[in-house]
Amino acid sequence: MSTSHLLYLHGFRSSPQSAKARQMAERMAADHPGVTWWCPQLPPSPAEAAALIDQGTKTWPSENMAIVGSSLGGFYATWLAQQRACRAVVLNPAVDPARDLTAYIGELRAWHNPAEQFFFRREYIDELRQLESGVIRHPERIYALIAKGDELLDWREMFSRYAACRIQLLEGGDHALSDFHLHLGQVLEFLRLQSA
Repeated sequence: MSTSHLLYLHGFRSSPQSAKARQMAERMAADHPGVTWWCPQLPPSPAEAAALIDQGTKTWPSENMAIVGSSLGGFYATWLAQQRACRAVVLNPAVDPARDLTAYIGELRAWHNPAEQFFFRREYIDELRQLESGVIRHPERIYALIAKGDELLDWREMFSRYAACRIQLLEGGDHALSDFHLHLGQVLEFLRLQSA
């Protein structure tokens, strides 16, 4: 089955303006213009983010949709892939954001627009717990790109969580996957995108 609908989910404090999201958008426009592409700005509330994702993809055919998610977006992508049994690529995915993001409760600035501030509320931690999706039921449908040099998340934890899935483990690298352009071809190949 080829992918006709592709969702990209950015990470915590990030946006559709991230380098990876822009690279994906450019490749989609150039090489796969017939594929429905959606990269929404996710709200800080995980419950609201999940509702937005669910609402925006509810008419998408599960057998022809795929997701790419980075960091917290990888956590959301795993949650949605578990629900829809679709293909997903996770990029340095957050494994336990409810634990990790407790340290960020309070007022924060967006990465790509420092003038934009938002408040990460304590109740969002419980919302994240509600989205934990347990053992991966279709590991053959998930591809994890993990950098050992990730300065924010433990690569061993990511590796363990996605051990049954297809994994590309990078020596070095960083959380942002600054060399994402080098791996984009393999990501697109796994997604089996509908050709133009």
